Amino acid sequence: MIRKQDALDYHSLGKPGKIEVTPTKPCLTQRDLSLAYTPGVADPCMEIHANPEDAYKYTAKGNLVAVVTNGTAVLGLGKIGALAGKPVMEGKGVLFKRFANVDVFDIELETRDADEIIRTCQLLEPTFGGINLEDIGAPDCFYIEETLKETMKIPVFHDDQHGTAIISGAALLNACEIVKKDLSQVRVVYNGAGAAGIACASFYIELGVKPENMLLCDSKGVIYAGREDIDPSHPRYNKYKARFAVKTDCRTLDDAMKDADVFCGVSVKDTVTKDMVKSMAKDPIIFAMANPDPEITYPDAIDARKDVIMATGRSDFPNQVNNVLGFPFIFRGALDVRATAINETMKVAAAHSLADLAKEDVPDSVCRAYGVSKFTFGPEYIIPKPFDPRVLLWEAPAVAKAAIETGVAIHPIEDFDKYRATLEGHFGPSHTVMRKVIQKAHAKPKKIVLPEGDDDKILRAAQIIIDEGIGTPILLGSKEVVEKKIRELGLDLKGAEIVDNFSHPKVEEYTSEFIQMRNRHGVTKSNAMKFLRQRTYFGVMMVHMGDADCLVSGVTQNYPETIRPALQIVKTREGNRLCSGLYMMVFPNKVIFFADTTVNVDHDTPEDLAEIAISAADVVKSLDIEPKIAMLSFSNFGSVNHPESVKVRKAVEIVKKLRPDLTIDGEMQADTAVNKTIQEEAFPFCDLGGEANILIFPDMQSGNIAYKLVSQLGGATAIGPILMGVGKPIHVLQRGCSVDDIVNIAAIAVVDAQGNNE
Repeated sequence: MIRKQDALDYHSLGKPGKIEVTPTKPCLTQRDLSLAYTPGVADPCMEIHANPEDAYKYTAKGNLVAVVTNGTAVLGLGKIGALAGKPVMEGKGVLFKRFANVDVFDIELETRDADEIIRTCQLLEPTFGGINLEDIGAPDCFYIEETLKETMKIPVFHDDQHGTAIISGAALLNACEIVKKDLSQVRVVYNGAGAAGIACASFYIELGVKPENMLLCDSKGVIYAGREDIDPSHPRYNKYKARFAVKTDCRTLDDAMKDADVFCGVSVKDTVTKDMVKSMAKDPIIFAMANPDPEITYPDAIDARKDVIMATGRSDFPNQVNNVLGFPFIFRGALDVRATAINETMKVAAAHSLADLAKEDVPDSVCRAYGVSKFTFGPEYIIPKPFDPRVLLWEAPAVAKAAIETGVAIHPIEDFDKYRATLEGHFGPSHTVMRKVIQKAHAKPKKIVLPEGDDDKILRAAQIIIDEGIGTPILLGSKEVVEKKIRELGLDLKGAEIVDNFSHPKVEEYTSEFIQMRNRHGVTKSNAMKFLRQRTYFGVMMVHMGDADCLVSGVTQNYPETIRPALQIVKTREGNRLCSGLYMMVFPNKVIFFADTTVNVDHDTPEDLAEIAISAADVVKSLDIEPKIAMLSFSNFGSVNHPESVKVRKAVEIVKKLRPDLTIDGEMQADTAVNKTIQEEAFPFCDLGGEANILIFPDMQSGNIAYKLVSQLGGATAIGPILMGVGKPIHVLQRGCSVDDIVNIAAIAVVDAQGNNE
């Protein structure tokens, strides 16, 4: 529950408000100032003067949207005025930035003259790449948007109308699919004939609902042909309402609800009763979207009808119709192709993209954000959740593609795969780095054996592995059990192999090979058979025998239980004496690798540290990142002559001798390794020439502590562990890891296998 003081503190403490302007170019020196302003600014000015299109090249216009209001219909607060509405407009800017990296200036206009708003927006066209009209009352909002769309060459969008229509439209598509109702046949009742209600009615027609099957109600009841205020001569005539007047004997909402298939409410609370719900057709669909309190509460609707599918505007009930699923991503797609408008085709594409995404498996990260173990497409999950990061990757491309197809895109996108990769860049380095890894894996997919083949997370990860084209999952387990789990989870794993290690045709061959490898370690035939009944041992043997390219395991077992079979069967890689663990730590603006964090408790010799450093560098190179290695200690370049610091110093010398191609230095303290200024001022001889991206810790204790502290307190995302130095691509998961973690390690394992085979 949000208390009043909580909200006031949020908006007032620290710097008042919620937004600020941040420079995107350096402005530290006199030269910077001369480039940012006079005289340097003259050059881009003259380029734009010669070619106005260059404004998109030299200014922020192409990623800048104006959120414009006059405060006449602010959320559920009504006509509170432009100034009082400013916190809402700032909030809109935060959502634009948070969800789609679109920059916003909020503009509050102290006027109720629609023509003044129109003229102001027209005068602002040189400044902005798009206009988002917000919280402007009906019918002025219709007139303003229509006029601006006709007269401006940038996208104009009134979110109060179209946002609700698009999101609820996506919900309608899926709800009708679930109950097997044809959109062209459903009867729809709308309650609320303001901006959102009329927009929903118009948009549902675009989706396939027949106008003759619709009834629109306002505070006076049904809008029917012959009602006095529908006559153009009436002083309160509203042409936008009049468009939906039909011949009907229904006069009240109660009348209209009888035998209706769909109720769409954008009005006020408590306007729908349980009896109204009971009077609706079989499998009724109820969108009670009045905020903050719906037309009928979710518990009351469910109590009235067990077969109801319901959506509200609230986050504490299933199927929240939240406009943040629309406007940021619609503008993102429109801006990225330089669309001159946001047309109906683009809106329909947005709705269909959301409807389609709701049918996809939901990432663990999204489930955790909402405190549930799983979301499954069905009556209680018909639209994606607002914090699902995939919305950007589905909706923006759909909108951009529709803009291109309808001829309103000035700069069409030619390669949508590259465009999606660009969109992922808005998420930060973790998505960017892993997208590169996944693309590299996709180029040469491999067979990935997954010993825990009947685990829910593994199966869901296997689905993503297939969808991304990373490789072919080999699921170890009882075929009957695995197939049952696949059906229960609603997955399509036709591209996967299911292998039962008890009945595999090569069991005898594997057993003989295992005995040959381990007969001097007390292994007999009966021992060998017992070992190979353990799926991890069997999976490692598959990799060893060439029937799989790599293995990923550990989601349900302890770390040593996965490493032990690997070291017994495939041993360490040629030239390596030990295996070690590497974590990719992803910060908002950089990626740093930590080693050894998981395997060797003590690094007894300089040779151990040197080997770990070289292994880490090779892994980082395989990810197309140029390694810069810092060997960490409590000492800086001989400042303390202690056996531990001397060991690190000697390790640096060994690496430089064995691998002169690598950039490495040490021993050094952690702050020296990651701070270029310290290096330049105190240690100008340092070979790193800037921040290190690989940190080699002097022992596992310090490495493990560091990566866990940084991930919990430093805001870094930890990807790993990446197992290094093993003879074949065997990779270990941490217990409790997410589906995304499994997919990431699988992609790294495939890249490892690619290098192993070259």
